[in-house]
Amino acid sequence: MSQKEFEKFIASYPNYAKTTKLDDLRAKDYARLDRLNHVYLDYTGGGLYAESQIIKHQKILLNDVYGNPHSSNPTSISATKLVDSARAYVLEFFNADPDEYEVIFTSNASGALKLVGESYPFDENAHYLLAFDNHNSVNGLREFANQRGARVTYLPVELPNLRLSHAQLLNEWKQAQGQGRRLFSYPAQSNFSGTQHPLEWITEAKSYGWDVLLDAAAFIPTNLLDLSRVAPDFVVMSFYKLFGYPTGLGALIARREALGWLKRPWFAGGTITVASVQGERHYMAEGHAAFEDGTVDYLNIPAVEIGLRHIAEVGYEAIHERVEALTGWLLENILAMKHSTGTPLAKIYGVLDTEMRGGTIALNFYNENGTAFNHRYIEDEANKRNISIRTGCFCNPGAGEIALELEKPELITCFSQTEHKEHLSFEEFALCFDEKESGAVRISVGLVSNFEDMQIFLGFMKGLLK
Repeated sequence: MSQKEFEKFIASYPNYAKTTKLDDLRAKDYARLDRLNHVYLDYTGGGLYAESQIIKHQKILLNDVYGNPHSSNPTSISATKLVDSARAYVLEFFNADPDEYEVIFTSNASGALKLVGESYPFDENAHYLLAFDNHNSVNGLREFANQRGARVTYLPVELPNLRLSHAQLLNEWKQAQGQGRRLFSYPAQSNFSGTQHPLEWITEAKSYGWDVLLDAAAFIPTNLLDLSRVAPDFVVMSFYKLFGYPTGLGALIARREALGWLKRPWFAGGTITVASVQGERHYMAEGHAAFEDGTVDYLNIPAVEIGLRHIAEVGYEAIHERVEALTGWLLENILAMKHSTGTPLAKIYGVLDTEMRGGTIALNFYNENGTAFNHRYIEDEANKRNISIRTGCFCNPGAGEIALELEKPELITCFSQTEHKEHLSFEEFALCFDEKESGAVRISVGLVSNFEDMQIFLGFMKGLLK
């Protein structure tokens, strides 16, 4: 690491010096990164777990006997106590009043979204409003809405910053009519570009009679979500995005009143109080129990509390300061890189500074003649250097279509081709746009990223210059 470059970095981002405890944490709890020479730049894809998380979870499993919580025997009681403790701490971590909010454990954010989509009272009077900038699991709710005759409206994000127009949002909120329920869904932070959308929209949308579903999955790894200050009706998340382990658990945090609007289309073990075969009746349980199908993952749920306490101990202030500084340094240096012809090496999609953005950067690379490198080639070259990045559209087609300027007529033409009516692979999709990029490269920094990681990646980029 060049001391001169580091001094230049610190001069530009002096708050980074307040985050040195994260270097100590990396050396102690994430030592495998440096031991194995990994440069991990895929935090939006998945967080990294601390070694101490694994050790604490192992001790819990080794020190008692745990059984299915759906009973009152000793092993069941032991498991129930751990699940209840984790459920309570999720609310505490997000500063959510337990009298107002419930925690429903799911397999991931997608599972939480499916619970809302299948149960929300969509009908011909209902309206589903969402941004182009949404994960596919949020887009998927439109299928439930369409099937039941609800109106579905997409609002585009605008170039160059990939932000939503508040004026357009306000127009939609105000014009909504009818007696049906209205659901507005958006991400606190884009998983494509890192653009952050204002949490103040929650209160504003609700003032016009909208229910609000907030996708917090990409936001909470580096930003505090305080549910005492904002009150979405539904919040979805995947815990592995936040602290790496366990990978099979997420949550739907829902207002108790909002849960009352949801009507499940089926029942399962654990979701009912009584069911009868001969009587052909069933009675749903109340609260979270009505939405946790089957037996909850009672052996892994304790690891959720361990992970959240780990993040709380580290502190969001240090995490946020570090990510903001490293992201700013990356943006500044990437934008400065040009070939000898004067052609920029890369094009960044979205916000070009650290204002209202997270540590996710989407971009494409170009040769000295301005021709794009295939994003998969970039990933392959990074792989050779043990640098983990991600390529594609990151399950966010709307933001990708706007960023890459893929227009509706050409998309419809692609999908209408006879050979594409039943099956379309990403490779076939890319062939529809010979002169345009069909995907991008995504780099994302997180909890234990450091300056040296950035320099190694920037060095990799410089190797592409001509």
